Formats: sequence, structure tokens, C-alpha cells
Amino acid sequence: MLSRPEAGTLGLVRDTSHGSGILVGIGAFKLVKTAMLLTLGIWALAGGHEDVAHVLAHLARWTGAFSGREIVQRVLARLLTLDDQKIHRLGVASLVYAGMFAVEGVGLLSRRTWAEWLTVGVTGSFIPLEVYELWRHPGPAKAAALALNLAIVVYLVWRRLEARHAERDR
Repeated sequence: MLSRPEAGTLGLVRDTSHGSGILVGIGAFKLVKTAMLLTLGIWALAGGHEDVAHVLAHLARWTGAFSGREIVQRVLARLLTLDDQKIHRLGVASLVYAGMFAVEGVGLLSRRTWAEWLTVGVTGSFIPLEVYELWRHPGPAKAAALALNLAIVVYLVWRRLEARHAERDR
């Protein structure tokens, strides 16, 4: 059910309908991504990328957790070869994306309809790139990410359309 916006709230409507547990899960997922990207961005801008890459490589070898994973090997090798300018760009991009995910996550946790549409737009805009990447370099992680993002977009669009129909029927 949509509550009516109070005067002076710029129409920021709060959705209080059932089934918002999934919405909270999506919001929490966005905030986890925020934390990861903030960590990456701060780390990249603070320098010391070589130390971190060596520590990650050592941990991967020591634990054996990812020793057979080609993707981990490639990421670590690529990380060790990045120059300072590319790492700085990576840090800035990570912080920008972290800000975007934070807005989405907080908005979804607050059950704001604008956040649902924002998430549909942002997440949906990456789907063509994910399809292209999956086509060029297939892999189970890419397929899972694409499936998850498609599910999020479909669920949120369905949710908004259902709410719109419910409003009309009243």
C-alpha cells in the first residue's frame, strides 16, 4: 500500500505493501556492494596496491582456496601490473559506484518507490553489457550475476506495476 506524501516531502512516496522482505534483501545487497566498493576505492586512492595484491596472492596460495581458479589468478596478475593512474581511476570509479549503490540501498531499505525505479534503471542499464561480456567470455559467475540482475529488474517492475494497479482498483 502506498502512503500519501506529506506536505513538503516532494512526493517521496513510501511503499508499505506486503512482500517487501525481498525489497529489503535487495537493499541490503546494494549496501554490501557499497561496502565492497568503498573499500576498493579507498584502498586504490590510498596507495599501497602492490602490498595488498601481494598479500591477496599470498593468502590465495597459502589457503589454497582459489588456487585452481583461473579468474583469481588473472585478477591478481592484472592487479600487479596496473599503473598508478589506472589505479586512481579505479578508485574514483569505485567511489562513484559506491555512492550510487548507497543511494539505491538506503532508498530500498526505506521502501521508497523512487528507489525501486532508480534500481530498475541503473541495474537494467548494465544488463546489455553483462550479456555482451557473457557472450564474449562465458562463465558461471557472469551467468549468475546476469540472472540475479534480471530477477531484480523483473521483480521491481512487477512490484511497481502491481502497486499501480492496486491504486487504480481502489
